[in-house]
Amino acid sequence: MTRMTPFASPLLLGFDAMEKTLERLAKTNDGYPPYNIERLRADPKNGLPDRLRITLAVAGFSEDDLEVLTEENQLLIRGRQTDQEEREYLHRGIAARQFQRSFMLADGMQVIGAVLKNGLLAIDLVRPEPDRLVRKINISVSE
Repeated sequence: MTRMTPFASPLLLGFDAMEKTLERLAKTNDGYPPYNIERLRADPKNGLPDRLRITLAVAGFSEDDLEVLTEENQLLIRGRQTDQEEREYLHRGIAARQFQRSFMLADGMQVIGAVLKNGLLAIDLVRPEPDRLVRKINISVSE
């Protein structure tokens, strides 16, 4: 039996990659680290445009333990903690846990910065307005 998807319509051409991306995102459901996504309005005083901010709770991670990078249309945030010294724990409730969190970015999205403050990693993104492109397609006549 053939599976029908929303992208199976003959009117949606070239959306195969988007369908695969949505399927991959549906499979990732790890909730660590928790995060917020918020919309920040333009701040003319500081010259900042409308932007999005992704804030991850990364308590216990230092700047050296974190990596933020973009790869194609994906934002990747990785955290790797290492114990610097041997410790004798009587109780260990805080795990030195590694993580990788990824976000798919729409075409044109740009990361403009990342700040680590009080255990929260804030990553700001902007999407510049695309130039509207209208192009006339010539019609040739064949006999």
